[in-house]
Amino acid sequence: GNAEMLTVVDKPVIQYVVDEALDAGIEHLIFVTGRSKAVIEDYFDIQVELEQTLRERNKTAELTLLESILPVAGSTSFTRQQEPLGLGHAVWCARELVGNEPFALLLPDMIMKGEKGCMKGMVELFEHSGANIIAVEECAPDQAHKYGIVGVGEKVGEGFAITKMVEKPAPGTAPSNFFINGRYILQPEIFPILSTQERGAGNEIQLTDAMVKLADSQKFAAYHFRGETYDCGAKDGFILANIAFALARADIRPSIEGPLKQLVSDLR
Repeated sequence: GNAEMLTVVDKPVIQYVVDEALDAGIEHLIFVTGRSKAVIEDYFDIQVELEQTLRERNKTAELTLLESILPVAGSTSFTRQQEPLGLGHAVWCARELVGNEPFALLLPDMIMKGEKGCMKGMVELFEHSGANIIAVEECAPDQAHKYGIVGVGEKVGEGFAITKMVEKPAPGTAPSNFFINGRYILQPEIFPILSTQERGAGNEIQLTDAMVKLADSQKFAAYHFRGETYDCGAKDGFILANIAFALARADIRPSIEGPLKQLVSDLR
């Protein structure tokens, strides 16, 4: 589906993810899109056209809002994932654009809400530790089989050393209840591993498998994100994201608070 173009309150999901990256100081954004995802490129192109129109009409307030949406000109690249071979393959598709430096990876249907942006906290931990960083959150232990799970060791900054990574562990076998929430900072040495990677679960090139191999020679740390994550690719996550982000808005909250309380009290 095109979850990343669904609107949460009044902007597309992808915009929240772009904002999170820009807030963390990331300057060059690379979008790896599927065959049908030209819509993402169109979205940013349309914003640029709108910007020119607003400049001509001298609408400053709207322009300021729009400028906060747009990444700096020349700082976005698009590359295609020709066949849907999974996340590991999507990352590999960006190898030439990324080059030989560490990079952040943000899954575009996951949006985060917290005191501090998830990626911002990860960048701080990366600068402090020099390790590859995976963002994690806690889930109920009986839900661990649905996620990628990490085993953790001693504390490192606002996180932990990672001792183990398991994709969807069999019920009862998970090393912890810390699940991978769709944000990573990885060293470029992941690319040669992905190039030679066998297809794993679901006949896809699994990023987790490649990270496990990279962990033989490099440190990994988990950044413990203490906010909420909404998976907008799932109906429940998408609905909850709309409610949570709407409640955080002073211009919307007063008109929805009453009806929401009523709906909740009707559940009893």
